[in-house]
Amino acid sequence: MTKDILVDIKERLPTFSKGQKRIGNYILSSYSRAAYMTAHKLGQQVNVSESTVVRFATELGYEGYPSMQKALQEMIRNKLTTLQRLEVSHERIINNEDVLSMVMHADAENIRMTLEGVNKESFDQVVRAILSARKVYIVGIRSASAIAEFLGFYLNMALDNVVVVHINSFSEVFEQIFRIGEGDILLGISFPRYSKRTVKTMRYAKAQGATTVAITDSALSPLAELADHTLQAKSDMISFVDSLVAPLSLVNALITAVSRQRDEELTGTFDKLEQIWDEYEVFEKTDA
Repeated sequence: MTKDILVDIKERLPTFSKGQKRIGNYILSSYSRAAYMTAHKLGQQVNVSESTVVRFATELGYEGYPSMQKALQEMIRNKLTTLQRLEVSHERIINNEDVLSMVMHADAENIRMTLEGVNKESFDQVVRAILSARKVYIVGIRSASAIAEFLGFYLNMALDNVVVVHINSFSEVFEQIFRIGEGDILLGISFPRYSKRTVKTMRYAKAQGATTVAITDSALSPLAELADHTLQAKSDMISFVDSLVAPLSLVNALITAVSRQRDEELTGTFDKLEQIWDEYEVFEKTDA
């Protein structure tokens, strides 16, 4: 379904039964909470049965409640403020004392869903585009900067044309990428809440004729609209903290795929680096 679920509910509210109206009104007024409630919990909240909640979802055209819940979560993720994220996470965690297991199981589920949903043809195309690029630019801001730095650090081992764009002020972006053009590639990394700077950087790169790649969470991401290739990774939050486990795993696979095509060069690179690391005592030596 392409229509905003909240708009759909508002338009169809007069046609619903009394119980369905209570569900609809609660979702419209408290969508940030409703999106993470089970059908049973939502029914309890508005005093209707769980089966009424399920019928409400099918009435809207979804296969079932999980499909409607997923659509609601996708729609609101970029609308949530940090305070709302904190409130949502509190409600999800309050009845579960085993936070360690809950968070790690959620991260494992994000990786599983990413693997199931990733477009392997797009992945291979991105690998080829990186290998053939004149220069590889990488941009990720705020929490995504950790992924950008990780990707840049290891790609730099295999390639000699990698630039990680560092941003303190927006003008610095253009100072670092103003030469970007045809033959270059820019990998933009962002997850909800999406960075406007990353979006604008991708828009500039695309306008200059560079190949653009979005590493993001959804085809509805503003980065995806500007991308020649999109690699999707789940980053569903369990708290106000973005879950970057699946995106990092995807980037790790990207680094590995690129490196496999540069085995001979990497052998020479690491042979030289090992000599430098040893000479300048970069790493602590341990007795083993």
